[in-house]
Amino acid sequence: MHVLIVEDEINLAKELQHFLTKANYNCDLSLTGKDASEKIAVNLYDFVLLDLTLPDYEGLDLLAEARQVGQEAAFIILTARGELDDRLKGLELGADDYLPKPFSLLELQARMQAIIRRKFGLKKNKLTIGNFEVDTTNYTIKHNQDTINLTKKELDILTYLLLHKNRVLTRLQLSEHIWGNILEDDYDSNYIDVHIKNIRKKLGAYGETSWLETVRGMGYRINVANS
Repeated sequence: MHVLIVEDEINLAKELQHFLTKANYNCDLSLTGKDASEKIAVNLYDFVLLDLTLPDYEGLDLLAEARQVGQEAAFIILTARGELDDRLKGLELGADDYLPKPFSLLELQARMQAIIRRKFGLKKNKLTIGNFEVDTTNYTIKHNQDTINLTKKELDILTYLLLHKNRVLTRLQLSEHIWGNILEDDYDSNYIDVHIKNIRKKLGAYGETSWLETVRGMGYRINVANS
């Protein structure tokens, strides 16, 4: 999952980034509303963790702006402001949850997982396709009872495709999910094709993978009808 942390308290921002990165989230960081606005306009995010009190922006205005430009990320408001009016307005503008400061990082993670389950209709944090099962909590993939050795990036790509099953994802969308909006120095667009080839080879040793489709000139799709 690609996460934008919008928080001007740098120690808290870094703590959130460190915690979520260890939990296999890909995190961008914005210390100002202006920087967050620019990132939201050009990147696809799964989550935006939003502090309402920013030095240069009203957090609720940033939320409204994001919804106007079609940003589909789940917004979780993180703030010390506990007024009922703020909570209600945030929910009316499209926030998905509200967590008052101070909060537990484990509670934040649990709320994010609950949103993922609701959004994608997951049960017990597991994704299945054919006889393959991805456990998004332990971050493993099994075929029946056999654990398959995928690299982290291979599992990232497969999980993201499974979350968006039956939808074509472009190489750029997959690349942004893996590398974020600041790509690694050695990034190459062919990397996605190489990773898909490796996923097919490794999974193909255990079972049928015709459900992992190449859509010529566009990208890749997991077609549930072929599972």
